[in-house]
Amino acid sequence: MTKPPLDILLCAPRGFCAGVVRAIDAVEKALTIYGAPVYVRHEIVHNKYVVESLRRKGAVFVRELDEVPDGDAPVIFSAHGVPRSVPEAAAARRLFAIDATCPLVTKVHREAQVHHKRGRHIVLIGHRGHPEVIGTMGQLPEGAATLVETVEDIARLQPPDETNLAFVTQTTLSVDDTQEMVDALRARFPAIVGPHKEDICYATTNRQGAVKRVAPLVDAMIVVGSPNSSNSQRLREVAEREGCPLVRLLLRAEDIDWSLFGGIRRLGITAGASAPEVLVEEIIDAFAERYEVSVESVSTADESVFFPLPRELREQAAE
Repeated sequence: MTKPPLDILLCAPRGFCAGVVRAIDAVEKALTIYGAPVYVRHEIVHNKYVVESLRRKGAVFVRELDEVPDGDAPVIFSAHGVPRSVPEAAAARRLFAIDATCPLVTKVHREAQVHHKRGRHIVLIGHRGHPEVIGTMGQLPEGAATLVETVEDIARLQPPDETNLAFVTQTTLSVDDTQEMVDALRARFPAIVGPHKEDICYATTNRQGAVKRVAPLVDAMIVVGSPNSSNSQRLREVAEREGCPLVRLLLRAEDIDWSLFGGIRRLGITAGASAPEVLVEEIIDAFAERYEVSVESVSTADESVFFPLPRELREQAAE
C-alpha cells in the first residue's frame, strides 16, 4: 500500500547546547579517569534517556549529598547549578566535588552576587522549584532576592527600596514572556538595573527562533524533550503561540499518539537543549514507517559555542 507523503521541517539549531555537552562529557570523563561509581547530584540534565544511559555506565544519581558515602569517589553538580551551601557541605566532608554548572548559569550567579554586594535587592524572573532558580536564590542570603513568575507578581511586588533594585533571569525562559516581564519591571521601577547582556542563554534564544520560523508552516509540531525540561516546555509554548494547531512534547517515538497525526502533510520537529539527536532520528524513523518522508532543515542561526570541561577534569586529562 502506498504511504502518504509527509514533509518534515527540522528546526536548526535544536538539541544539545554547549552547557549540556559539557555536563555530560564531565560525567563520562570522570568515569573514564576514576571509574565507577561517579556520583551526580540531581539529574545532570533534564532528559531521562541521557540519565539512564549514564547510569548504565556507572553514574549514581542522588538527590542530596548525604546520599554520597565518604571517600574519594567524584561527586558532580548538575548543569543547572546549586546553592552555595552544597559545595560548602561537600568541602566540609572533604568530598571530591566537580562543578558542571553551565557557565551561562554561573554568569547569572555572579551577577546576583555583585548586585547584592552593591546593596541592591534582586528580582529573579524564573519558575519556582526549578533547580536553576533554587541554585541562583541559594547564592544569596535569605531575603536578598524575590522570585517573580508573572507580570501579576511584579504588580504586587513590594521591595525594601524601590530605587535600589536589580534583576536577573533564569536562562531557559521564553524570550517573549521574559521581555514582557522585563518591560513591566522597568515601567514600575525605572531605576532597576539589568544585566549587561541578557541572561537567557544563546541556545534558548536560537531554538525558540527556529520554532517561530517553522511553527506557522506546519500542521503539527513535535518537541523532543522531557516534561521537566524548562527549555523544552518553552519551545512547546512558542510553537502554540505561533499558531501551530497541534504541538506535542515527547520524550521518544514510543510516546507518539498516532491517532493525532493521521491527516498531517507537514510536520515540524525540534528538540530541547538536553535532548540527544538520536531521539530526533528515532521519531523521524517512526514517521518514515508510516509516511513517504522528505526532510528539510530550516536553519535560523549558526552555533559554534564551546565550553571546556571543569578544571579538575582538564588537569587529569592533561596528565
